[in-house]
Amino acid sequence: MAKKQFKAESKRLLDLMINSIYTHKEIFLRELISNASDAIDKLYYKSLTEKISGMTRNSFFIKIAADKDTRTLTISDNGIGMTKDEMETNLGTIAKSGSLLFKSEGAEGADTEEEKKATEKAAKKIDIIGQFGVGFYSAFMVSSDVKVVSRAYGEDAAYEWESRGTDGYTIKETVKDEIGTDVVLTIKENTADEQYDDFLSPWRVRGLIKRYSDYIRYPIKMDMERTRTKEADGDAEPETETFIEEETLNSMVPLWKRAKSKISEEDYNNFYKEKLNDFEDPLKVVHTGVEGVISYDALLYIPARAPYNYYTKEFEKGLQLYSSGVMIMDKCAELLPDYFGFVRGLVDSQDLSLNISREMLQHDRQLKAIEQRLEKKIKSELAEMLAKDREKYERFFENFGLQLKFGVYDNYGMNKESLQDLILFYSSSEKKPVTLSEYVSRMPEDQKYIYYAVGDTTEKIDKLPQTELLKDKGFEILYGVDDVDEFAFKMLRVYKEKSFKSVSEGDLGIEETEEEKKKSEEQAESSKDLLAAVKEALGDKVSDVRLSKRLKTYPVVLVSGDGISLEMEKVLNSMPTGDKVKAERILEINADHGILTALKNAYEKDKDSVKTYAAILYDQALLMEGLPIDDPAAFSNAVCDLIEKAEQAQT
Repeated sequence: MAKKQFKAESKRLLDLMINSIYTHKEIFLRELISNASDAIDKLYYKSLTEKISGMTRNSFFIKIAADKDTRTLTISDNGIGMTKDEMETNLGTIAKSGSLLFKSEGAEGADTEEEKKATEKAAKKIDIIGQFGVGFYSAFMVSSDVKVVSRAYGEDAAYEWESRGTDGYTIKETVKDEIGTDVVLTIKENTADEQYDDFLSPWRVRGLIKRYSDYIRYPIKMDMERTRTKEADGDAEPETETFIEEETLNSMVPLWKRAKSKISEEDYNNFYKEKLNDFEDPLKVVHTGVEGVISYDALLYIPARAPYNYYTKEFEKGLQLYSSGVMIMDKCAELLPDYFGFVRGLVDSQDLSLNISREMLQHDRQLKAIEQRLEKKIKSELAEMLAKDREKYERFFENFGLQLKFGVYDNYGMNKESLQDLILFYSSSEKKPVTLSEYVSRMPEDQKYIYYAVGDTTEKIDKLPQTELLKDKGFEILYGVDDVDEFAFKMLRVYKEKSFKSVSEGDLGIEETEEEKKKSEEQAESSKDLLAAVKEALGDKVSDVRLSKRLKTYPVVLVSGDGISLEMEKVLNSMPTGDKVKAERILEINADHGILTALKNAYEKDKDSVKTYAAILYDQALLMEGLPIDDPAAFSNAVCDLIEKAEQAQT
């Protein structure tokens, strides 16, 4: 029998298919099962449009058989089959698919407009998924020989197509009792890198079907080996016998395609734990569907807690992506923005543009449109949780709030308006997490800014010298304990026409009474020379030394000028980049504290002593701010010298 050759371009494409296109060789089974489903779809569609009796949906099935002795894996269907010409067209020419042509010709062949509409409706319902035609050749990734035996509906003759790969193929007439197609793969021998024997294991095949083809609409059957214990007579030991039982391997009807009213909370939770491998029930389930220009179903879950590697580079975000019930990708990152990367689940759409293989997507407007709709849906569900179940939302935020804050800051604040009403910060007055809206609703009329403070813990922030005046005036302060908080506050800038202001910024924007203003001016004037001396002693360590309007009991405090804040300095310098930054530092001295009087006395008696006192006060301010001091030994010696002098003065 003369062997026919693939065309040159088809031969190159087949070689690429075998060696490059698919990431995982196991994909071949998904492709062949999907093709079998297509063939059944065609015959079922034909039975509906031509009113063929004796055919129902329950008549159809796909059968898998593995034979380790002959090293063959067979995928059979009782679908429409192929004629000799169709084998030449669909198998002899790579990237040629009969499915889309079949679907379009059905509508064109209708005699009346009414029949055409009915045919189009039936075609949409059947939803043939094999519209790309290349997946069949993935069989050569695992097979040394591929044989296709097929008998078309309405034909008496059957034909056998066989190929060993790029060297070509043969077609001959054969005998087949029933209509349909058998794809017989001769599985390759094992190599040092690949264990092809795995594809002859019924349990391995079963696992691949559950993973990729669980929701094919027709039953996928396979003979599975079982064991049972036979009851023994008298004192004899029970015997174990092995038997073969046909098992349907797939679920067929996806959970997300069922009516919500018929799905229990337990159903949702069990699906989540089984399919997405979590041991704990999810915190929130979102089941949604959209029909229109782009149609899809989505089943989304918000986990009860963050995975152990969630905030690491190893974590991969993404939803499972299905096309008409066939899994295309395990983690499609394009379906979620980074700030909603904690969401797990799946999306199933028949409208996706799939190109050369089912695992390679054209990242076009269809995918983007789904992502935008999912983003809005997730946001609305979180907002509803925040409004109606605050305790649950706070549990969610404890796990994933940091990601929302990153979303506020990321991409130059492009998404801040979408996220700002979802973020929480601990309140100095409420002693619990609050929203920005709640904060603003409680602001006194004379409060100009939304005040915030950032530190390691709420307890440490609560003791910061910078917070004293604001608390004294009854102003609420938002506490941020995450590294990103300072950056997020800076990026937010304004919320409901109220600007954000750090308690560590140079000017808190608090209006003074005429009496307070007069007192401040007098204190500043009388301390002018002293402050200049302290500034000179500290040199370029500070940009200014001045009397503080924010301190009540603390002696000194460091605040930042414009630009990088002290908290940003700490965060940026902790990163392993090697580059160091430094915020503009202003030393403020409490005018009503005894330290100012002591400094004035020392300055009048011995101007040089101010250098020592200035260095101690500066280092003290650094320590309170959580910043490292330049010379810990010098600081320790200076403090010890002061203690000795104080002791000598008393004696």
